Amino acid sequence: MRQLEKAKISRSFKLNKIEKLKELKNPIEAYNKLEEYAKNGYKSIPKEDKGFFLKCFGIFDKPATPNQFMMRLRIRGGQLNYDQALAVGEIAREFCKDYMDLTTRAQIELRYIRVEDLPTIIKKLESVGLSAYQTGVDNFRGIVADPLDSLGYDNILPSDNLLKKIEDKFLKNPEFLGTLPRKFNTSITGSISNRCNAFGHDCCFVLAQKEGLYGYNLYLGGKVGKIAQNADIFLRSESEAVSAYEAIMKLFIKYGFRDNRNKNRFYFLIESVGMETITDAIRKEAGINFQTAGITLTKMDFVDSDQGKTMLKDGTFALHSVVMAGVFSGSDMIKAANVCKRYGSGSLSIDIEQNLYLLNIKKDNIDNTLKESYFNKHKSLASPYANHLIACAGLEHCQFGVIPNKPDAIELTKYLEEKVPLGNDAKIRLYWSACVKGCGLHDLGDVGFEGCKVKFNDQNEYGVHIFLGGKNTRDATIAKSILKSVPLRFAKYFVESLMLEYKRMREKRETFEHFYSRIINDYSKAGIGFMLMILTYIRVLKLDIEIGFKKDIKTGKNEIFEIFEIGRALYKSIAKREPYEVYNHFTPTFPRKLDKLKNIQGYDKVFTQMINDMLRAEKRVEVFSEFHFQEIVFDILSTISK
Repeated sequence: MRQLEKAKISRSFKLNKIEKLKELKNPIEAYNKLEEYAKNGYKSIPKEDKGFFLKCFGIFDKPATPNQFMMRLRIRGGQLNYDQALAVGEIAREFCKDYMDLTTRAQIELRYIRVEDLPTIIKKLESVGLSAYQTGVDNFRGIVADPLDSLGYDNILPSDNLLKKIEDKFLKNPEFLGTLPRKFNTSITGSISNRCNAFGHDCCFVLAQKEGLYGYNLYLGGKVGKIAQNADIFLRSESEAVSAYEAIMKLFIKYGFRDNRNKNRFYFLIESVGMETITDAIRKEAGINFQTAGITLTKMDFVDSDQGKTMLKDGTFALHSVVMAGVFSGSDMIKAANVCKRYGSGSLSIDIEQNLYLLNIKKDNIDNTLKESYFNKHKSLASPYANHLIACAGLEHCQFGVIPNKPDAIELTKYLEEKVPLGNDAKIRLYWSACVKGCGLHDLGDVGFEGCKVKFNDQNEYGVHIFLGGKNTRDATIAKSILKSVPLRFAKYFVESLMLEYKRMREKRETFEHFYSRIINDYSKAGIGFMLMILTYIRVLKLDIEIGFKKDIKTGKNEIFEIFEIGRALYKSIAKREPYEVYNHFTPTFPRKLDKLKNIQGYDKVFTQMINDMLRAEKRVEVFSEFHFQEIVFDILSTISK
């Protein structure tokens, strides 16, 4: 514990303003005044309650919708029984303009709530066993689990009972109410398929096996931009898992940093002292010498949503329902529950891609279920672009949002469906975050978008950074940024170029994730971005040039070699001959003098000069660092996008 104490002292010179605010009162004091606030109106609520204390109970004052609140519901494991689904739908329809968002933590956010209606909403939620307790700010947030927990064929260790035990111990417990240094996200999965982004949280209980026993391996320290790491602890039982969780929470409260909120997540405590120190402290705090890690079994990506349905252990089916970007309504929630009640159990489950499962539909009822009007809007199987689409709230509903986001994600999806249709055997995950906070999991997407502001032609406008290569399976990988500060209205053209390459080169039933690993990942970040610029330029101007990504390019992600190889391909396609007689390892050998390309009709002179420079050793190094070509592409796109 000495190292933890030392780390804490090194970061204890200055408390952040939220920690100072916590000293004013206990959060429950604000919650107990809700009836009074409802009676006296929005203006009667103190600033500190709107800014922090009510958020401990999932009640968020939203500047984007003045004098109205958002409420984030705690949906245990993302699963709703029939009565709960009806109640949430009725609340949204009556008090929230018939609107709700399904979130990437398999929760529900209700919006446009007046303070006058909060007590009524809370009572109705409580009547069906739901609440919004501890779903905001410095609390243990809603726990994410497999949406098919206990139901799916690949679910070996049902986890709902463990989730319930954790909530029974920590939910509404004053010791853990608003006392953490920062938010604390948790995942639990007992399945082989990773349906819940199992490795992306502060604390992850992941299916494992050791000495013939099934249990959980403990992973710690996940957050946006970081994958949780194996803590080398195997938890043999639910009681051990609860004890380990309590130890972690107490250590975080005692030693977690409380200065810079941007660096106060549990990850930073682990980073400062090392995982071994943390795991030793967990064992000491819990008073249990937990076994070392077993074999992690949660290794597969999930495929249910690409089939539209999946058979469950009891022979019934879970029908997938695509809710694009999580934009849903109370009326649709009620419809979904009633359809499921008519043909199945009436229970629904939310997944981390903001979609629904209708549970326990009998095989003989599937056709009739899919004929219901609900599935005209929220299809069981949509396009590969829509099946896995994620988008966080965006600036309309979030004060941190930089771009609209949800409308942008839906617009791009529809654009790609029209321009580059793919068969149902394709799979592509488009994940959108409206800002750097990453609530849309852009860093885990096949293609990720992070909202930003850009300046183009001396005007500020919406933009995105475009990422590629994220994975959320056991070999979870953070996506890398390949195009920065792209005006949002141009992003679709670059993604279109990428999808055309995927369509051109993909093998039968190949996912984009596999295609990326097989082809795209052989290029450097700069090389990928540069190729997309060139492909977009050529396609938009309808130039007769054959070029694209290559299999087994063998440039070793060396940017100089990549430049030469791309330049050589461009030159050959235009001039119909090789630029040099002989070259070895991407370098001319006894070359004839380069016969430079001249300005060619239909080609910008900077483009032809750039190709010449790509083939000259003394100029190649400058190509990726020059922005002239990017400006040319943007100028062309600005013309066609008007």
